[in-house]
Amino acid sequence: MNQTASLQPAIRVVMMPRDTNSMGTIFGGIILSHIDVAGAVEARRHSEKRLVTVAMHEVKFIAPVFVGDLVSFYTETVKIGTTSVTVRVTVDAKRSQPPRETMRVTQAEVVYVAVDEPGRPVPL
Repeated sequence: MNQTASLQPAIRVVMMPRDTNSMGTIFGGIILSHIDVAGAVEARRHSEKRLVTVAMHEVKFIAPVFVGDLVSFYTETVKIGTTSVTVRVTVDAKRSQPPRETMRVTQAEVVYVAVDEPGRPVPL
């Protein structure tokens, strides 16, 4: 099994046919979008200010995701700065087809920065 087995995911999503690319697997941009949302859920634990995504580091697509897979996005804060929060997002997919195994499919680190109304960085 994997290290996320005892954790609760920030979000879970069942992948749908509308999420596919031309190869019939789930489009990477869909996964990135969910990574951003899951990471923001974690970052919001550290600040009630407006947070914006400024970077995605070391995104690794490890295995494809398929229609019907239940995809879980696990988060962990790895760094808190004066104006920023860095979150690691680990993505596991429970396959919809037998043997219905769960496997790691993607991982990334996302940096969020607290900003004021005009978009300037402010302390968390």
